[in-house]
Amino acid sequence: MTDRRFLRLVIAVAASALLVACAKKSPPPAPPVPVTVVRAELRTVPYVLQANGTVEPMQTVAIQPQVAGIITKIMFKEGDDVTEGQPLFQIDSRPYQATLQQAEAVVERDSAQLANANSDVERYQALVSKDYVTSQQMGQVKTTAASMKATLASDEAAAQQARLNMQYATIRSPISGRAGSLQVRVGFLAKIPATTPLVTINQIHPILVRFAVPSVSLQRIRQYASATLPVSAHPASAPGSSSSGTLSFVDNAIDTTTGTILLKGTFENKDGALWPGEFVTAALQLFQQKDALVIPSQAVVEGQNGNFVFVINADSTATQRDITVDRVAGDLTIITQGVKAGEMVVTDGQLRLNTGTKVQIKPATGGDQQRAG
Repeated sequence: MTDRRFLRLVIAVAASALLVACAKKSPPPAPPVPVTVVRAELRTVPYVLQANGTVEPMQTVAIQPQVAGIITKIMFKEGDDVTEGQPLFQIDSRPYQATLQQAEAVVERDSAQLANANSDVERYQALVSKDYVTSQQMGQVKTTAASMKATLASDEAAAQQARLNMQYATIRSPISGRAGSLQVRVGFLAKIPATTPLVTINQIHPILVRFAVPSVSLQRIRQYASATLPVSAHPASAPGSSSSGTLSFVDNAIDTTTGTILLKGTFENKDGALWPGEFVTAALQLFQQKDALVIPSQAVVEGQNGNFVFVINADSTATQRDITVDRVAGDLTIITQGVKAGEMVVTDGQLRLNTGTKVQIKPATGGDQQRAG
């Protein structure tokens, strides 16, 4: 084959390839990305501080005997609700009854002797004026009467102590609350001092919830502490349930180890939903923030350079916007910069978007409609 024929063959092949390439159609445009959107809006949002907390009784009393003796009766059951002043235990009171009777008899005897000594004083006063008795004899009679008066006072104190011991033989509840596990049974010898409490009573109506928040919130807490601040508690053991109370205590010092300040809320707890030792999520509401610009938290994307969202334009294209987040309130995020009220932000489908991407807005589901509303 000559060079001229080879050259004509190459030109023919190139022309054929060019014709085939020209005959191919350009690729179709990418379909729009389906997304779910919600409009940013202004709302009144409560300013809430959340923290993990622990339920603790308002009061805890370890019942211990004040007199020694054999326990003859237990007048409640473990786990019972008891009231203030209710009898709980009975200690054998016969020795204390005998001591009381003896003390009262001594008081009666010495009372009679004191009355006789006082009569002697009156009689000697009449005689000393007539010089029938000496002043020294008169002084002796007065000394005897004073001594008998002091003796009677001591006897009455001993009788009072005996009466107290009789009362202590019946052990009563000092508070209203719930009784714990019994540590003794009938026939147990109660000793003084006791090594272990007979039973422990916790006051659970009302009850306390203790929780700690970052110390940076202390200034705002103090700012609104003059008002009655509501606190809610959500038990970990009962998702969805909630109890309402009020802030009752702000600690007087910051924990330098954790950088937190201890708070306590008081709850009526009439339904017994909160239990001592239970873990809860506590939420302290400081104030209501008006005209806060909110969007669903699921619309916020965390990037390397900060948070951003995708905003839908009028031509159905997406635009990435950097935003400044103020705080998170439940499933809403409050933002201060980057989005205006009324603009549509993407809540689902962000991973497939870039600035300029065409989108197709999907109908909102029930949950999206609730968040948007």
